[in-house]
Amino acid sequence: MKNIIVFTDLDGTLLDSGTYSFQEALPSLKLLKEKNIPVVICSSKTRKEIELYRKKLDNNHPFISENGGAIFIPKGYFNLNLRDTIFIADEEKNYYIITLGIPYSELRKAIGFLKEKGFDLMGFGDMTAEEVAGVTGLNIEEAGIAKERDFDEPFIFRGDEKDTESLIASIQSMGLNFTQGRFFHILGNNDKGKAVSILIDLYRKEFGEVKTVAIGDSLNDFPMLEKVKYPVIVKKPGGQYDRRINVPDLIKADGIGPEGWNSAILKILSGLRLSVQDNHG
Repeated sequence: MKNIIVFTDLDGTLLDSGTYSFQEALPSLKLLKEKNIPVVICSSKTRKEIELYRKKLDNNHPFISENGGAIFIPKGYFNLNLRDTIFIADEEKNYYIITLGIPYSELRKAIGFLKEKGFDLMGFGDMTAEEVAGVTGLNIEEAGIAKERDFDEPFIFRGDEKDTESLIASIQSMGLNFTQGRFFHILGNNDKGKAVSILIDLYRKEFGEVKTVAIGDSLNDFPMLEKVKYPVIVKKPGGQYDRRINVPDLIKADGIGPEGWNSAILKILSGLRLSVQDNHG
């Protein structure tokens, strides 16, 4: 039943922000699988990180890596002739790949330039796997995979609100973009929303009209949430919602991370009337 598509962030949304567990979301994940409703991962994580979670989740659907940097579509997933439907940047044994981001090497050059301008920041590319593990809570192996980036550079920035505004202006002056999830991110002219729109169009071409759901928790999810019928945000670990996310008909899930994810999905699938609240509720 692919007339409902669920797009989801990982960190702090489907995954607990501290333990990276999706245990609390298992009831809804089981129901989605029973109904054959696609769960499309759309994360700032790298391809290899997402593939690890796809294996844990027994998920065989397309996925979006590094804040919309690339879309990976399993071969044979759509009956469409994808090469006649959309530009395919690359083809591998298992995937068709649509690339939207710019090369990671360009982002690393930008990080170096920002440091030269006096900004106090450190990207994942500046850190050892041990240091990435220390700031993320990942184990060493996972931290190493998190460093294998193609289209997006997470970084830690030390500065006040005025410094942050100056940093964003400097990033934009280079023709690049800034977003924020668990970390600050520098990236090209890509975002989760652009990637989600491409996949929604492909699902519609294959299956007709589809109902679209997206679930996130942070600013980098904003573009994704704008593109769907049912935009959902979950609570942050402190029990608050990210107030910077203000999209029409925003649904505020009752729960933090995977607990909220589970609650929202069960309501949607049960056909209950969704409680749409204003962003300041």
